[in-house]
Amino acid sequence: MEIDQGFIDKDRRGFIEKVLRGSLKGSLLLLIPMHSDLFAQVLNEEKDKIISLIDPKDTRKNYAFMVDVGACIGCGSCCVADRKENHVPEGSYRTWVERYVIDIYNTVYVDAPNGGEDGYTHMREDIKEPIKNAFYVPKLCNMCQEPSCVQVCPVAATFKTPDGFVLVDSTHCVACGYCVQACPYGVRFINNETHTADKCTWCYHRVSKGKLPACVNACPTGARKFGDLNDPNSEVAKIYNSKKILKVLKKQLGNEPVLYYLGANEEVI
Repeated sequence: MEIDQGFIDKDRRGFIEKVLRGSLKGSLLLLIPMHSDLFAQVLNEEKDKIISLIDPKDTRKNYAFMVDVGACIGCGSCCVADRKENHVPEGSYRTWVERYVIDIYNTVYVDAPNGGEDGYTHMREDIKEPIKNAFYVPKLCNMCQEPSCVQVCPVAATFKTPDGFVLVDSTHCVACGYCVQACPYGVRFINNETHTADKCTWCYHRVSKGKLPACVNACPTGARKFGDLNDPNSEVAKIYNSKKILKVLKKQLGNEPVLYYLGANEEVI
């Protein structure tokens, strides 16, 4: 989709005025240099949504990601799909699956060898006490509504799109690592091939074209779910509006993540 340059020139002043008043959500997009490739991509793909920020009738989608802990079998298919789709370098992970093991004395053991990418076919041999419970927990970007990683980036390379995706503009990232340190969920890393900050994007490049994230497609049990909460027919909306208990990680920190866990034990939260 080609975006009309006149549209940008005409409304940029109004956008900036709203930013200064603090009334425009997602305004960090405006701080990205106009010649940035990622800025152009987001602007082109989000034209209608940006227009909706001016129009009182807001038609933006409200995306959410859900993980059903009880359905995850720790097979690692999601991690394999993510690495292939996003060209994640070996030794780094945009998403991974942790194994939780709890013994009868409530001692919690957590591990994720190779990020869970190879699956879990053997129990841990270092646990001597009888096991009370064991389960798997996928981890990925929480796509926070109040992302601390955005706040600390000194060059605005980390920014939030109008529809809530937290992304990294690799053409302006200086790999200072501030965002890596600021993320309370440990989902960011410095890519040793691009030498820039990297993380899960919920496959923004796929979602913006109407597709599901690669890991959601690959999950054989439906443990990973993605969709628009504003669409009453979407699976995530039905779960969100049901009586099922959804939890987020580290709620007390105030990042307001939109990655929800269904059936997550207290040890996880």
